[in-house]
Amino acid sequence: MAFTSLSDFIAMGGYSFYVWLAYGVSFLSVILLITNSIVKRKKIFHQVEQRIQREQRIKAAENREDIL
Repeated sequence: MAFTSLSDFIAMGGYSFYVWLAYGVSFLSVILLITNSIVKRKKIFHQVEQRIQREQRIKAAENREDIL
């Protein structure tokens, strides 16, 4: 579809509300998906780090009990 001016492009042949709404919803969905993925990734890495530290403390405590 060829547009003769920028205002024709923005109007989208009378369907601008639906077209730009679809673009907006799609863009928002992608941004939310990326943000959610980043937050969950950080949370998982933090949980793994906590688990490793906990296991190290348990091993250290077991070693101290063996020495006594």
